[in-house]
Amino acid sequence: MFPIQNAVPSRYPPLATWGLIATNCLVFLFQISLSPDELGEFLMRFALIPARYFTPSFDMSLAPSSYLPFLTNIFLHGGWLHLILNMWTLWLFGGTVEDRQGPARFLAFYLACGVLGSAAHAVVYADSAVPVLGASGAIAGVLGCYIRLFPWARIIAVVPLLFLPLFFEVPAIVFIGFWFVMQVLQGTAELLAPHAGTGVAVWAHIGGFVAGLALGPLLTRSKQRYRAYYADEGKFGFDLMGRQ
Repeated sequence: MFPIQNAVPSRYPPLATWGLIATNCLVFLFQISLSPDELGEFLMRFALIPARYFTPSFDMSLAPSSYLPFLTNIFLHGGWLHLILNMWTLWLFGGTVEDRQGPARFLAFYLACGVLGSAAHAVVYADSAVPVLGASGAIAGVLGCYIRLFPWARIIAVVPLLFLPLFFEVPAIVFIGFWFVMQVLQGTAELLAPHAGTGVAVWAHIGGFVAGLALGPLLTRSKQRYRAYYADEGKFGFDLMGRQ
C-alpha cells in the first residue's frame, strides 16, 4: 500500500519542504561522490553511533560538536531507494503541515522531531556501534502532526495487484495509524529478539512520531493568520479538510 496523494489543500507554497528535499538530495549526491574510504570517514563523523555516548570504552572525548550527529544524521541516506521513499513521503505530507505552521516553525519542528527520534534510537540501542542515518525520524514526526490535525482526511493509495494498480481512499488515521502500529510491533520484536533486527531504525520512527504527535499541533498558526480560502480551492471531490 503506497500513498500517492494527500487530499488536504494548502494555501501557501511549501518553501521549507522544498528546501529540506533539496538539501537531502544535495547531501546524498555528495555522499555518492566520495570514495569508499572517504564515505566511511564521513559516516563516522556525521552518522549517529549510539555507543559513542553510552559506552565509555568506545570514545572518551565528547566535545559539544560530538553531539551534532543527532542532527546531521537526518540529512544522510543509505541509497537511492532510501532517499526517494523518504523524500516522497516528506513531499506528500510535509507541505500540508508546513502550511498550518509556517516555514520557520515547520523547519524547527522537523529538526526537533529528527533529533528526538535520533535520541530515542540511541537510548534503546545504547551499546550499538552501527552508524544510523536517515530522515525517517523527522518525517515520522510530520506524520504524527498530520494525523493530529487531519485524522479523517483521505489519503489516496495504490496497491499493485499483479500488473494492475488498485487505487483506493483511506482515512489518514487508518493509514498512518496502521504504519505506526507496525513500527511498534517491529520495535518490540527487536527488543525481545535483538539478533532478528531488520536494520531499520524503527525506534527513531517511534520517537519522531510521538514527538510530532505531541509538539506539532502546538506550533500551528491561528486561523486568523491564514489567508482566507476561496470557495473553489478544495481538491476535486474533497472538502477543505481533505474529507469527501
